[in-house]
Amino acid sequence: MAEEAEVEMETAAGAVPVPFQLQLDKSIPFQINIAEWNPEKDLLAMVTEDSKVVLHRFNWQRLWMISPGKCITSLCWRPDGKVIALGLEDGSILLHDVENGKLLKSIKSHSVAVICLNWEEEAHILKGEIDSAFVYEDRTRRFFPPAPRVPRMPGLNAGDAGFMDNLEDTFHELSTSPRQHFNMLSSGDKDGCICFSIFGIFPIGKINIHKLSLCAPFLDKTATFQLLNASIHQLALSKDLSQLVVLSFGELEENLVKPKGKNVQKDEEYAEVQKFSLTGDSSVGLHCLLLNTSIFLDRKNELHQVAQQASSIEDLVEVVRASLSVMSKQWSEAMHSFHEKFDPLSSLIVSHGLDSNPQDEFLSVLFGARTSPPLHQFLVNSLGEAGLKRVCKAVDTAGKELHSVIHEHLQPAVEIIGFRIAELRGLSRWRARYHIIGLDEKLIDSATEKAGMLLVHAERFLRILAIVLYQFQNFFNWVLRYIKILMSEPIDQIQPANSELIVVFLKFLLDHDPIGELLEVNKIIEVDVDTMQQIEQLVMFGGYSDTKYLEKTLSDEFNQLDQWRLSYFSSPLSRRRYIVGYTPKVSSSDAPTSIFYYKGDHDATSEVCTDGDSRVDYICFKVPDESLELTNCIGIIRGFANGLDPVQKRVTSPEAILLCIPDAFQCIDLSLYKENQIVLLLNEATSTSESTMRSLIMMVQISDFCFLPLSRRTPANLWTLQILKASAVDMHLEIGKVRYISEPVTSPLAVSASRGLACVFTPRRHAMVYILDEDEDETSDID
Repeated sequence: MAEEAEVEMETAAGAVPVPFQLQLDKSIPFQINIAEWNPEKDLLAMVTEDSKVVLHRFNWQRLWMISPGKCITSLCWRPDGKVIALGLEDGSILLHDVENGKLLKSIKSHSVAVICLNWEEEAHILKGEIDSAFVYEDRTRRFFPPAPRVPRMPGLNAGDAGFMDNLEDTFHELSTSPRQHFNMLSSGDKDGCICFSIFGIFPIGKINIHKLSLCAPFLDKTATFQLLNASIHQLALSKDLSQLVVLSFGELEENLVKPKGKNVQKDEEYAEVQKFSLTGDSSVGLHCLLLNTSIFLDRKNELHQVAQQASSIEDLVEVVRASLSVMSKQWSEAMHSFHEKFDPLSSLIVSHGLDSNPQDEFLSVLFGARTSPPLHQFLVNSLGEAGLKRVCKAVDTAGKELHSVIHEHLQPAVEIIGFRIAELRGLSRWRARYHIIGLDEKLIDSATEKAGMLLVHAERFLRILAIVLYQFQNFFNWVLRYIKILMSEPIDQIQPANSELIVVFLKFLLDHDPIGELLEVNKIIEVDVDTMQQIEQLVMFGGYSDTKYLEKTLSDEFNQLDQWRLSYFSSPLSRRRYIVGYTPKVSSSDAPTSIFYYKGDHDATSEVCTDGDSRVDYICFKVPDESLELTNCIGIIRGFANGLDPVQKRVTSPEAILLCIPDAFQCIDLSLYKENQIVLLLNEATSTSESTMRSLIMMVQISDFCFLPLSRRTPANLWTLQILKASAVDMHLEIGKVRYISEPVTSPLAVSASRGLACVFTPRRHAMVYILDEDEDETSDID
């Protein structure tokens, strides 16, 4: 191989041994757009140019490949490495099991492409420390049997299409463990919307950065900013979940404002004041925002409980939804069999030239008249005893299935839903107590009523079902008895029918389907005036307020409950957040960026406030040539989030440095690495042809550089990089570890900090995996 030959030549010439051992070099059949290493295992997830997801092991063994059928725009791993999240162009987020690629969950928090994903969990508690607040007792087990599962569609086996099997087992992997570490999935889209989901499945809040009036905390409130036409470029939630660093590309407009009316005293509330005129100069570029998400840390126990309750309610809602679907299918098939056998009677009546209908023909026989020729032909030749028994069996079987689904699935699910919503009523008082979070108390009260009404509708459905089935059985017995009389067969074994009920059946059930109507959607049930008046009189005793519930079908009542659920679980987190600073005029929306948190152990001259156990944020990005009037430059900001001191109500200046890459190379991608290092992927810029072009992978110790404090831009107190332009540092190849590659490379650069690996891709569709930590045998125990 050409690269190995080059390595041998360098070593033979007496050079220092080449760093970064090449572990493998594989040809791949596709171009890679996104690549991310699993945080816990030797697994590499790659998104191909045709939006397929491929999962490989360290030895390049393929485990699985999936295709969601839509364009994949982002990817990230859950912190434990067991679930992978995919952001799609249509705004959906898919969660897949790492073991087999199975789709665990699909959520739709965005309406446009999800550009970036970040999944972070709360830092692990110390050994021996018990976080008793996180022990959540599921009290439904005290009062209810185990939660019902999704009913099986009759005629289908496990694994068949249309059969939803083990729904709860799917959700258990995501959220149901009461001792699971609290984790948060953050997602950003191209329209500037950021969504937060606990465990990746329960949406807890949404922030649209376009709608926020941004201001600097603890400082001057007479200047605010607003981001216009911004898209989210990258997100990074701190390890304690209290701060979110956002890289957003767009236009930042400064507004000198004079607040109208009552002065706002709290910084976290100021973002909601938006009644100002917008004036001032604009700045287009990649802006770095710091959003205060301390509510995740301060109220994690309550949010954890709500998330688990919401996940269980969502599971049970799917049980009810599937139950209604099974019931509707079963009953419609039974009614199809009934009408298929009995509808030909109408055609026979017309063909014989009679001016009557099936009801008149049956009533004439019931009241003692002679059998007409069309009815005789229908009963003896068309229907017959065998056909009648088949119809009777179909209706009876469907009735038993409906009864079983309600008693074993729908009704228990609704009872537990009502119980869990009632438990949430106490948590719905947060909004009045904490002001900034909480479920809406009125919506919870309404949802509690809807759950109770759904139980009433289930009982009503069972009563009507029992009446209808008895009516059908009585009618079938009468028809069978009459067929035997026409065939001159004994009728001693057949029970006599109730004539009055036969009249009722012929009048109300032969051409009408009350069971099917209760399973329809957007159907109004007729209720007599006296009954409606009695219901309205009962409202004064309390317990419910919906006097029109009898006019609704079972399906409509469920849909209303589902809509209330979506409303009260939509966004219990408010949008009160603020800005700390930004990096102006980084004007390329696809510039390589990287955010990493290191343990805080800096030199004594650093102004960043840290201690040994805290972490310091590093933000690294490639500065486009047109920015800051510099070319081929990399910017690194340190302590952007750590500069905020809420106790002293002050902001310490973050520090930064500009590194100038040698003119002979161009930065293709970059990634911050463990122990204050940065890995760069550079292409040779001076080659005349691609065949002779080289590239290199380089690791630099960024803590060796002298960081300078940033200056503020008044009157808004925002940080600017302009002062660093004169202090830019030339980065020579000799200051870091360098490994040359005999061909050009392309993004993405996939770096695993936990495994010490880097995967590099080439335009000629090659994948090369390098071991970054050659001093440590980190790959000896790779899974």
